[in-house]
Amino acid sequence: MTTHTNPFVRGYQNLAIRRVLMITYEDDCPPCFRPLHPSQAHLPDDKVQLFPCIFCDDNALITEGQEIPEELAAEYHSFGTVRIVVYELTADDFGTPVHIGDAYSAEAAREVVDRLAFETGHYSRCWEISSAHLPTSAMQHLEDLADADTPTGLLFETFRVPGSYATGCKLLCTPWTPQNLATTVGSDAETLRQDQLRAGVPESLVNLLHLAALADTRFLILDPDASVLDGLPVYDE
Repeated sequence: MTTHTNPFVRGYQNLAIRRVLMITYEDDCPPCFRPLHPSQAHLPDDKVQLFPCIFCDDNALITEGQEIPEELAAEYHSFGTVRIVVYELTADDFGTPVHIGDAYSAEAAREVVDRLAFETGHYSRCWEISSAHLPTSAMQHLEDLADADTPTGLLFETFRVPGSYATGCKLLCTPWTPQNLATTVGSDAETLRQDQLRAGVPESLVNLLHLAALADTRFLILDPDASVLDGLPVYDE
């Protein structure tokens, strides 16, 4: 399932910060960006910015004031000057790298990550959507599960929301990706899907839960008065 077909996906996954150097070199060439070689990763920004360097396709080495083994220096054939240190903000969009933006200090980069990730590391893990995203029979099945007050054992549990017509699901062991399910329950998403279907869970409900769980949703509330979520099927029955 790709993020482009999953309307539950929001925010960013696996936020990360990478320090890179903006390097200028020959007059007719645009600046390039390279990380420091691991042997110089300890250098503070003020020992890097505006210093001459050598670089290759993978990284850069500061030459002024630094001892570089001759055999290592021989692998670098381009010369330039570090103009500014940039902190790239990146994330993972379920397997696809995403460049979010740049900051110009480690502190500013960490502040952006903190604001985007919150304390849990996720933008949102709870959704309230219209119960019209399930057929009447599937919604009735969900309500029956909630009223039974018996654990399903199928990586989701249901509950009523007091004082409303809403019914909720708590999804367990999310996200329901192959890697996470193999680690947490020793299974996979397709096996889980078949177990749920064999237990009598309607296919429309199974599909909805898997979409939500793939996006690492932990709580899904279905309410007849809630808004429709674009990208999900709507049932008129």
